[in-house]
Amino acid sequence: MYFSCDTRHPGPQACKCNFTPISVATNKDEAGAKSSETGGGLKANSAGCTSNNAGLALHLFFIPIFLALIAMAADRVVCRRLTVTLNDSRIKRITMILLEHDAKELLAAGGIPIPAGFLAVTSDVVPPAALTGPWIVKAQVPVGGRGKVGGVRRAERAADLRQALEQVLGMRIKAQTVRSCRVEQTIQGMECYMSLSLDPALGRLNVLLSTEGGVDIEAHAAKGGVLSADAAFRPDAALEATHKLATDIARAPRETLVRAAEQLIRKFFEFEATLLEVNPLFICSDGSWVAGDMKFAVDDNALVRQPRLCDLIRRRADAYPEMELKLTHGFDFIVIDREGEIGLVTTGAGLSLQVLDELAARGHRAFNFCDIRTGQLRGDPTRLIHVLRWIATGPSVRSVLINFFAGITHLGEIAQLLVAALKAVPELRVPVTARLIGNGYDEAIAVFAAAGNPLRVEPDLDRAIDLALAPLSGARL
Repeated sequence: MYFSCDTRHPGPQACKCNFTPISVATNKDEAGAKSSETGGGLKANSAGCTSNNAGLALHLFFIPIFLALIAMAADRVVCRRLTVTLNDSRIKRITMILLEHDAKELLAAGGIPIPAGFLAVTSDVVPPAALTGPWIVKAQVPVGGRGKVGGVRRAERAADLRQALEQVLGMRIKAQTVRSCRVEQTIQGMECYMSLSLDPALGRLNVLLSTEGGVDIEAHAAKGGVLSADAAFRPDAALEATHKLATDIARAPRETLVRAAEQLIRKFFEFEATLLEVNPLFICSDGSWVAGDMKFAVDDNALVRQPRLCDLIRRRADAYPEMELKLTHGFDFIVIDREGEIGLVTTGAGLSLQVLDELAARGHRAFNFCDIRTGQLRGDPTRLIHVLRWIATGPSVRSVLINFFAGITHLGEIAQLLVAALKAVPELRVPVTARLIGNGYDEAIAVFAAAGNPLRVEPDLDRAIDLALAPLSGARL
């Protein structure tokens, strides 16, 4: 069950809304579902966040019962799903992680000091006259640990720069291909560390500070060299936590580090970020500071309020294809394994992640993640056609699994759209299995039968997954 409120609050603990039950999950599928039609199990009365006292008393009586039912029905499955997915690198791809070059240029436009640099996509580059060597060549991939695998190199002369670019461009770092490099001037100074990150489970902010930054920050942290604080997810609380941590730092770097932290905190909340890490944060001899390296991640659901991020995504669509797709088409489709064997057409992030985990538990790889949002189909098969066409491009896709949980949207309508979409994508020549559950199941079966479509329909998720996997093993079910 999900608690949803349309009114924005400074944090989850600040919401005092009264909730009205829309639907109650009584099986593992509904508990795992994030229904795009209803927004989840409970919906806030957002007209002033008020309701009458009688209604409130009734809700308070029933809510514990609802929660107990869900816990009994879904505890084993949902807990296992969360254990898998929270530690799964796929989740990082749902959050928008900016490449270092883009993060730096974006924040530099707002006053954050960065080393002078430019983006190189080939080795045949001539640095601007003002950008004198030595330079640092840095692979642009959204993962950490680049320096330890040769993704960060120093170049003294122009010939060294070209050689470094030749060596780094095309590298594979943690399954990511390096397609561009940031070339920037070297910086000298004291290497410090600053990090702000959202704790998604608690809705609070983690603040980290250290005067021992650099590539060995993990080792420093293990020895107690990193100061940490937990704060409410608000700018004033973040500033207060930073000032308290800084009292344990020597006076020399303290003032500059606090000044840097104040600027970074403002940018963190301005862009509705979930992570902003600067390492190293250089403190120079003249008391100035420079963001040497940067990790910057934002909540992709905040893009509707972030025109500068939207502009960046559209300008750099080749670097952020999934985010550009979401901006253009209005839903999530992410290729998670180009060699994946199963294409997924799913609705609801919860259901989609559950299917990914069920496939992984059976030893099979999905081609994509998808949250098509059936509530926004509105009688138009275009979204389904797009998804099926993208899946058809998967070189190793041998089966397609559709998984729809219908709340308000009628399955009979969805079935008609699926029939139209499958006819519109003749290049998809693999078996299709549809796991459908919810309102209008019988009507959906009738629609498929009347269309003479070979699509296989199964209401049970485990059975549907077995059917979808059968073509991979040659089994007949």
